[in-house]
Amino acid sequence: MSGSASLSAVTGLPVVAMVGGGQLARMTHQAAIALGQSLRVLSAGPEESAALVTADVRIGDHGDLEALRELVDGATVLTFDHEHVPTEHLRALELAGHRVAPGPAALVHAQDKLVLRAALAGAGEPQPPWARVTGADDVADFAVRHGWPVILKTPRGGYDGKGVFVVEDAAAAAELVERHGPLLAEQKVPMRRELSAQVARSPFGQVAVWPVVETVQRDGVCAEVLAPAPGLSEELATAAQELAVRIADRLGVVGMLAVELFETADGVLVNELAMRPHNSGHWTIEGARTSQFEQHLRAVLDYPLGSTAMTAPVVVMANVLGGAASSPDWTGPGLDERIHHLMAHWPDVKLHWYGKTQRAGRKLGHLTALGDDVTEVRARAVAAARYLADGVVDPAFAFAHDPEH
Repeated sequence: MSGSASLSAVTGLPVVAMVGGGQLARMTHQAAIALGQSLRVLSAGPEESAALVTADVRIGDHGDLEALRELVDGATVLTFDHEHVPTEHLRALELAGHRVAPGPAALVHAQDKLVLRAALAGAGEPQPPWARVTGADDVADFAVRHGWPVILKTPRGGYDGKGVFVVEDAAAAAELVERHGPLLAEQKVPMRRELSAQVARSPFGQVAVWPVVETVQRDGVCAEVLAPAPGLSEELATAAQELAVRIADRLGVVGMLAVELFETADGVLVNELAMRPHNSGHWTIEGARTSQFEQHLRAVLDYPLGSTAMTAPVVVMANVLGGAASSPDWTGPGLDERIHHLMAHWPDVKLHWYGKTQRAGRKLGHLTALGDDVTEVRARAVAAARYLADGVVDPAFAFAHDPEH
């Protein structure tokens, strides 16, 4: 633990500085309140999700080294709600004596997909066939070996499907390489579904894992998370958890690590990493004894980690993505009225609203349902999310005399 100089003079407890003012910082702040920690946030503007609720907000650009220096001044540790901070800035902060968790040597594997692929190859971990490509000929050669279509990814900066392209021929590849420069080419693997294995790791080396979950993507954006992943064999679940722990240990991760996976007929392949709380772990707020947000704080502060036991046999999280009700010409019930109806129709479903401006496709909030049967629990979560997004009540959940039906 750090010395008293980096503890709050008011509470006598640590001050955690977090880069980014999005919903991950907002939910980390909720966890920090219960632990007595102070969360300081670097936000791009005063209306970002976390800036609306956090007392200690610094407005600034995550690419501005001076803004980062001011953020960490007097803080116990620096951590992240996104990975887009320049690696060299983080090295400069470490050289100045600040604790950064995860450190730049680890974080670069979540920032740069080519660095990640090379590290996994060196460790012999399972991943799709891949190559660094700088021209259409490189992509065509890759396709000869692994077939069309080819997945092309920008090495840095992509998220929620952005920076990911499916190309059918060399002409399409040439246009992308010309626009973006060197790209990562990957085989379009025949996958059964996508999974996520989350692990927390402390500087001391303690690790904690949650059950492996299934993530359901829509247009490149996570729409649902099913915990635990339905029908996943105990053998494969354990293998995925052990893979996540090996990666965390080898890279020296401190804090949360989400290992996004493809499940294939032969096992699992690593897709991408996130070294922060992750959408695939939002279910843990109600669905586990220790949420990913609390665990991230415990890990970066080197506190003993909490139990990850589930609080129900099945937990399903559904994202609320901006839909019909986000349209400028929406004439249906307003947000507050929809939340009233939501609570009446689904009193046991838990809502987390992020306070964002509504627009089509944007992650506006999420809902979590718990129970015993995955089909039933999923139906409740998805129907509730659809109502908030589109104003449509699923007939299965309509009241007997619902005026909308």
